Amino acid sequence: MSNQGEAPENRLRKELPDEIPVTSSVDEEAEKPAGPVLTGRQRLVQGIWPPRVSRAQLIVALLLFGLGFGLAVQVASNSDSGNALRGARQEDLVRILDELDDRSQRLSDEKQGLEKQQQELENSSDQAEEARKQTVEKEKQLGILAGTVAAQGPGITMTIEDTKGTVEADMLLDAIQELRAAGAEAIQVNGVRVVAGTFLTDSGDGVSVDGNKINTPFRFKVIGNPQDLEPALNIPGGVVQTLEKEQATVTVERSSKIVVDALRAAKQPDYARSSTQ
Repeated sequence: MSNQGEAPENRLRKELPDEIPVTSSVDEEAEKPAGPVLTGRQRLVQGIWPPRVSRAQLIVALLLFGLGFGLAVQVASNSDSGNALRGARQEDLVRILDELDDRSQRLSDEKQGLEKQQQELENSSDQAEEARKQTVEKEKQLGILAGTVAAQGPGITMTIEDTKGTVEADMLLDAIQELRAAGAEAIQVNGVRVVAGTFLTDSGDGVSVDGNKINTPFRFKVIGNPQDLEPALNIPGGVVQTLEKEQATVTVERSSKIVVDALRAAKQPDYARSSTQ
């Protein structure tokens, strides 16, 4: 009952917990670890050393080192010649310039020589081509005269009809000789090519040309100037009048294109040889 008679302040105080004692600053200082106090620079050094490097950072560093080393070597090699020239004496520089001038002159002379050789080769090639063309043309001309190649050009066609059988070999030979004298370049008689060594003989009721028998009508195909060939045959007392006296019929026609295509085989001479060396 005595508790009921206590004052309200005393009852409240008994219910409250005891007050927590306040520690002093001296106790806090005592709890701090003992040791020297570090400066800001020292703390920075401790933060970066020893270094903590990862594997990727190490690889990148090695690559950068290799790249820098290569660039340094290249720059050093490029600058060696410049450094050597900068350190050379004046007479050495003059000698080097003279050598460069001589080398440049030699190269220029060599270039001119090569250009001259090229020009000579081109000229010789042109000359050889021209000589080849002339040789081919000369071969064709000789082939026409020898009867080994066909020929065409303006000329005449002479046809002799011998119904009486009175035309002999010597009459046809006279016609050939008259045509040659008038400028005939190629002659063909009934499919036989007439050349320099052609011979005609009587053969029964016909005529043989180089051993080839031909029969009437005798057809001459002649290449040459028609204005010279036809008058040569029709002169008084000439081939046409002689044949007509033998009752043969002679017809001469001019043409702008006569084709002589009968060929002779090329013959190798037995004894004659070229005298050129």
